[in-house]
Amino acid sequence: MDHDEEGGAVVVDGLLEALAGASSSSWAGRARAGNVLASFAGVPEAATALVGLLLDVQNTAVTRQTAEALVRAGTVAAVEVLARAVAGAGDSHGDWIQTGVHDAVAEGAGTMDLLVLCQRLAWAPEAAIRQGAAELRTWVESTGG
Repeated sequence: MDHDEEGGAVVVDGLLEALAGASSSSWAGRARAGNVLASFAGVPEAATALVGLLLDVQNTAVTRQTAEALVRAGTVAAVEVLARAVAGAGDSHGDWIQTGVHDAVAEGAGTMDLLVLCQRLAWAPEAAIRQGAAELRTWVESTGG
């Protein structure tokens, strides 16, 4: 196996391990999985797991930390996952997702990039993504972004 193949194998192993961690009985394990999976938000299996972590029914720390990680990832796929979860979230989860977004913005995550990505998703084919992106944009703007 040459170096490039080895690097790819490590990435795949990391993705598979994080996907397994997303269903951990430990809230800390699920939160770790959310942090790792945020960089894989464009992979359908990771995106599905991330929405599940954002809507975690056992511990809101998982929700908050996963939201932070997705904002820090700063990709359109990461913001799309956030938007999809926001659209499907009840008030409690919505509040914790919002807190995670605000935490990431306060820590210096790219506010303007996040606003641009939310605006881009305003034209997404899926209504839930458009709705969630509009809500995210409102949250970011309310932080002074």
